[in-house]
Amino acid sequence: MTRVLRSARVEPVSGDLRSAVVFLHGYGANGADLLSLADVMAEHLPDTLFLAPDAPEHCAGVPMGFQWFPIPWIDGASEEESRQGLWHAADDLDRYLTSLMLDEDLLPEQVALFGFSQGSMMALHVAPRREDALAAVVAFSGQLLEPELLADEVRARPPVLLVHGDADDVVPPAALPAAAEALQAAGWDEVYAHVMRGTGHGIAPDGIDVALSFLRARLGVD
Repeated sequence: MTRVLRSARVEPVSGDLRSAVVFLHGYGANGADLLSLADVMAEHLPDTLFLAPDAPEHCAGVPMGFQWFPIPWIDGASEEESRQGLWHAADDLDRYLTSLMLDEDLLPEQVALFGFSQGSMMALHVAPRREDALAAVVAFSGQLLEPELLADEVRARPPVLLVHGDADDVVPPAALPAAAEALQAAGWDEVYAHVMRGTGHGIAPDGIDVALSFLRARLGVD
């Protein structure tokens, strides 16, 4: 069954659409949770459309929230259910990105992903498996899933920025160097990292500043 992701959006403040940033929220949240970042980012990316889809499944652990895939140690799902959920959600997100580019007349190099936690896991899983490289992937507080499969399945290598708090007690900070090493081993030339000092499982102002500089460069903002 095909699942269509519903998304909220913030139009470019300039009125001239030249790029898009897609926010991918974490487990138990929704698109609106990250779309508020557009208020901070829009003035620095004036020609950018910001979109924030809800993940495709209602979250068992947080009934009012959404999940990209179940997490066994939170909701009691099996490892196989979690893996199947990841694959189904990856297909959903891949179709969403293709439709976005068609609907908004954008090329892959004009579209960036900005994920948090489980949303970062989705971004790092889907972007390398698309035919054409996206402009960028920004992954906050996430993890590269199934790193052992990446080298065989990679089709595109977009620039990646990994950002993590050194006090994260949800996704271990060690996930950042592990992801960087796996990406580089799979042939990535552009992998960047930033550690948010004293930050837990969240997004700190210094992380946003680094992400904005990264996105402005990759989306061709003067």
